[in-house]
Amino acid sequence: MIILHLALGGCLKSPPTHFGITADTGGHIAYVLDAACHQALRDDVEQVIIATRAFDDARLGADYAVARETVAAKVAIHRIATADRRYLEKEALGAELPAFAEAFCDYLAMAPRRPDVIHAHFADAAAVATVVQRRFGIPFVYTPHALGIDKRAQNIDGADLDARIAAERRAIAGAAAIIVSTRDEAERQVGGYRVEVGERVHPVAPGVPRRDLIPAAPTIADRLGDWLDQPERPIILAIARPVAKKNLAMLVRAYRDDAVLRDTANLVIVAGQHDHGCDDERAVLAELRDLAADPRLAGRVALPRQHDVDDVAALYRRAAAGGVFVNAALHEPFGLTLVEAAAAGVPVVATHNGGPVEIVATIGHGLLVDPTDPAAIAAAIAAIVTNPARHAALAAAGAAGADHYCWHRYAAATRGIYADLAAPRLLASDIDNTLTGDAAAAEAFAAWRAGSALPFVVATGRSFDAARMILRRWRLPQPDAFIVDVGTRLILADGHGGWRECADYAASLDTQWDRAGVAAALAPLGITPQPPATEGRHKISFYGDAADAARIRATLAEAGLAARVIFSHDRLIDVLAPTGGKAQAIAAYAARFGWTLADCIAAGDSGNDADMLTACGHAIVVGNASADLADLPVRAGLHRVAARHAAGVLQGLAALGLADADIAAPPLVAVAVAVAVAA
Repeated sequence: MIILHLALGGCLKSPPTHFGITADTGGHIAYVLDAACHQALRDDVEQVIIATRAFDDARLGADYAVARETVAAKVAIHRIATADRRYLEKEALGAELPAFAEAFCDYLAMAPRRPDVIHAHFADAAAVATVVQRRFGIPFVYTPHALGIDKRAQNIDGADLDARIAAERRAIAGAAAIIVSTRDEAERQVGGYRVEVGERVHPVAPGVPRRDLIPAAPTIADRLGDWLDQPERPIILAIARPVAKKNLAMLVRAYRDDAVLRDTANLVIVAGQHDHGCDDERAVLAELRDLAADPRLAGRVALPRQHDVDDVAALYRRAAAGGVFVNAALHEPFGLTLVEAAAAGVPVVATHNGGPVEIVATIGHGLLVDPTDPAAIAAAIAAIVTNPARHAALAAAGAAGADHYCWHRYAAATRGIYADLAAPRLLASDIDNTLTGDAAAAEAFAAWRAGSALPFVVATGRSFDAARMILRRWRLPQPDAFIVDVGTRLILADGHGGWRECADYAASLDTQWDRAGVAAALAPLGITPQPPATEGRHKISFYGDAADAARIRATLAEAGLAARVIFSHDRLIDVLAPTGGKAQAIAAYAARFGWTLADCIAAGDSGNDADMLTACGHAIVVGNASADLADLPVRAGLHRVAARHAAGVLQGLAALGLADADIAAPPLVAVAVAVAVAA
């Protein structure tokens, strides 16, 4: 298996990582690197690629403009360049996503072998992965890391929060699987988006980075006397980005206002790289400096301007000597620092909002507090640092329990999730010349359908009535749903033996569709229209050749009218609403069950099947396919079979382990399987 992690924000490079060098260079960078390196250690993983943006910024160094960088055996960073070579903060990435998506698709098109799965980190990467899934059929997994809906719940708002939440909702809806770190994320946070997810959400705890290496040079822990009058005292340690949601100022106030704490321990706050960062970070750092200037805190607070991984490791070791680690964030999606503290034998005081609840319950190495109550924060810290017996018990629990968080277990669990994405949940098949054309093969398909629990829909260019007629004529089985009129209508069972059109899907196709304008623009071309019975609310159809189809595309482009133009069978031209098509309709039907296109198999023979054959996780191109499909992108999920018509569909299903070989081989039908794989 080839795994590709996609992460667009921050400064991503092989270790040592310069955490805090920008606002977006935080914990997710460590997560991606550790996940990739541990997945690559598995024998069933061939290669792990980490794809990110290339940028050239003199302030940040030349590393991030290098196209390829080796991280470890079987692990490499690939940087994708666009015309904009600037470093972009998360808030500015949105405008760049279309250009990056195109560049990323070009990169994949030229790859000697495409990845089997894309693991997208944050919603911006998921938006790009959605484009890739539609174009190449590569399923994607989404890890949000932090969700906007919880920022809003904690009254941390921003001008872009509505757009962020909408992007996260799309990512949750479109991902083949969602991997989060805690049950709270899986149930409450993702559940808060009110998207049907079925069994797609998987809580998989990450591991903890190694912090046991001996630094080569003196660290902050060796120089605490530069800030502190009595550096031998235990330390209250906090490590976080200097942003409002991390609530660092509240921790300083809690310490300042408690005389026992001031006389018992020192406060050490490691808050990013002070010479970098955005306006919001500079504002938080200014507030921390103002608070630390209080005469009561003189010689008691250390606020280092910069740090590296050696400093962090050494401070954890220092805190283990009678000190405590504090994460008082307003909300923490996971809380990796709490696991790091546990591994170092440091008791913790943590927010009762989010992932820390599960971490502390699992490990048992600390206390939970209301992050808006400074007296409660101070009391919890004092209960540990002033009680050596409690400190020792919590430290021992942390050292023993940190093993619950293991990157090797993460790698095994995620590899299994990736593999499950290849298990199809729905077959969507064209009718004419795909299921029809050979009576014996059609009969064999009907027999397979009678014994299979795999849901089945037809996706055809015919009308609903014509589709039902042709199925009866060929004695083909009734599907669970009909996708008709080249994917512009979705017909569902009404539960009473009848059928109804899906009004929600129909309404979704109105977006950017000016039917009257399209018809008026094309009328002067004089291309022969198909009979009125073939017309639809979101479809206009003609008879013509490839040149006519090209004229239609050019005319619509010149008029600025959005539409999809599909040419098939050497004579049929369908002009569809821009968001219509078989793939879109399959996605809409699959979403009703919490599935995505990655969960679907498409089977077809002509150009009007191309979008679903490209976008679905698996595609079966029957042996009698027309030349329209000669240029489909080669990928691992594309199965070009030798058998024709319904026998070809069965042959493809047999290759996927969904049909028996003898059922897939009716009399007089060739059965040699030719499965297309990436070169």
